[in-house]
Amino acid sequence: MIDSNRLAALSPILDHYQIEPYFVEDFGKVRKIYSRKGTFALKKIVPHSGTDFIRHVHTLYQKGYNRIVPIYPTADGRYAILHERDLYYLMPWLPNELNETRNERHRQLFRELARLHTLSAKEINVKKEERTEHYEKTIRQLEKNQEFLDGFVEECEKKMYMSPFELLFCLYFNEIGQALRFSKDKFEEWFESTKEQEKARTVVNHGKVSSEHFLYDERGYGYFTNFEQAGYGSPIQDILPFLSRTLNTRPKRDDECIDWIHHYNRYFPFKPDEKLLFLSYLAYPVQIIQIVENYYHKEPNKRNELKFVKQLQRRYWHLKNTEYVAMKFAESSQPSSQLSEQQAKEGAPES
Repeated sequence: MIDSNRLAALSPILDHYQIEPYFVEDFGKVRKIYSRKGTFALKKIVPHSGTDFIRHVHTLYQKGYNRIVPIYPTADGRYAILHERDLYYLMPWLPNELNETRNERHRQLFRELARLHTLSAKEINVKKEERTEHYEKTIRQLEKNQEFLDGFVEECEKKMYMSPFELLFCLYFNEIGQALRFSKDKFEEWFESTKEQEKARTVVNHGKVSSEHFLYDERGYGYFTNFEQAGYGSPIQDILPFLSRTLNTRPKRDDECIDWIHHYNRYFPFKPDEKLLFLSYLAYPVQIIQIVENYYHKEPNKRNELKFVKQLQRRYWHLKNTEYVAMKFAESSQPSSQLSEQQAKEGAPES
């Protein structure tokens, strides 16, 4: 049975596209529209998101990048419709049927992301003062994090009986500190290598890279969708959140993540300074520090100890998963001469 009320509610929007729907399905913020003209995806977004992302989509098209789910204009040339305090835009509906493994799908995603970044890359001017200011602000934050961790572990160790959370934190303390120092070391290396530079590479970032936002057509070609958070920035800004979500699991040695990064670099290699910044941000144990800070600032009688312990355990797993990827990528990024020297010092056989 056709839901006439739902169809009637969408008619004022679809009339702008001269589309008469005969059936509608809901998929969260997206509605699948069936009509005689074909099957479409109608996306609803909040107005404050605006339509700036459409400009980025058009820029990518103009630069020759076409692996984007197209946004259809209305009959009068608009790319979004404001209706009852929401914005709507229309796209073709892609079947997104796959026979590929998870790893192959992600390899294609990273290859297309590299192409997107390649075609949109440009250099921008960066004042030395701005770079120095960013460096000093970040170093202050990292040092503040270390001071907090040091102070909290001292407070815990003074107690006759620690809480379960405090005991677990003390067990993890050294590894959290190692990750923080590694992040700081790489950030300092980045600054030393770039402090005299007055240029930086920037790209159009998708803004929310996810396998859910990389859809496949009938021929098996992948297309990006959901550019609502697109904008210019460093290419690592697209990769880091994706990796962080992927590594938010139980402990595992995720060699697939390392493979995806290398696959991306085959098509769009990181510059040396970008590698350092990538490693610094990847290793930064911000999630586990935030949990510890939340626990510390919570009134003791209002702490849910079991909940905090579970959160700390999960953040520790994330830290260890991230550590594995960061170390493997750092090793693979070293010149062969440096790697051989390091292996000799460690007594490891050369590969």
